Amino acid sequence: MPEVEVSWPQLRQIVLEWAGPEIELDEVMPLYGGAINTTLLLKTKCDKKCVLKITPHRVDRSYEDEAQQLALLGEAGVPIPKIYHLQTGSLEKPFSYLLMEFVEGVELNAAKSQCTPEQFDQLQEHLAELVLLMHEMRSPHCMRVSAAEPKRYERWPQFFHDVFDPIWKNVEKSEALPVKSRKLMGKIHNGLDKLIDHDDGARLMHGDLWASNILAKPDESGRWRVSAILDPHCKYGHAEEELAYLELFHTVTPAFMRAYQQARKLDPEYFRVRRQVYQLYSLLDHLHLFGQEYLKSTLAMLDRVGALV
Repeated sequence: MPEVEVSWPQLRQIVLEWAGPEIELDEVMPLYGGAINTTLLLKTKCDKKCVLKITPHRVDRSYEDEAQQLALLGEAGVPIPKIYHLQTGSLEKPFSYLLMEFVEGVELNAAKSQCTPEQFDQLQEHLAELVLLMHEMRSPHCMRVSAAEPKRYERWPQFFHDVFDPIWKNVEKSEALPVKSRKLMGKIHNGLDKLIDHDDGARLMHGDLWASNILAKPDESGRWRVSAILDPHCKYGHAEEELAYLELFHTVTPAFMRAYQQARKLDPEYFRVRRQVYQLYSLLDHLHLFGQEYLKSTLAMLDRVGALV
């Protein structure tokens, strides 16, 4: 039993409400989590498995958002874990949690080590198909996907500013960047609207699509396929931002980009300008969150974008 603020009887009660009184909890294993929530694999004596994300003693409405976002991805045709139960904490039940299907598969990087190059190309092509399905979902407004009523934006630069203005203000006030680099970043930020404005409408994005949020496994014929997409932070916006994020952290390969562009040809300005701008802001966010390990890559991208303005 991992050290979390939830007891074995409480976990047994969650399993009972999911699977019925004849099912006994047998084993609990930690998967991953953060400072607020904990993610656990629950196994029963009859070998049923499920995944529990739980926040003890808190009203945590993020699970309502996650459940809605997973459902939306499922509607688009993306493989997702089934939602078994959602609970938002209250005085009577002081635990917020999301109980989900356990999906077999390994993370994308682990799949790469188990695939031949040809198999991994096929897996990347399948991932491109799924990302295209997401990006075909449209909205008349840019906005976050939330169980609560989200703020809507008429134009993509307005939404992008709302997301990144607070991050840039924090970095600007800190010493995370050298003074000269902060001045250049300020110049880029002030001209951001012209750099990222575009004619495409708002498309559904996963919002945090990287290797650890992609599970894969071979199918019955031995072909590697994506078995589930996990942990969405969905929003409607410019799909190019998601592609730039995928390329920045090497989640995708040329096989993915070829397959994606066979269906949706990307504007040359994506490659010339916007990819670098989106990657700069992703790196700035990582510098803000995780510190100096991202300084070198942020400065290098800052120089590349600075040459464009």
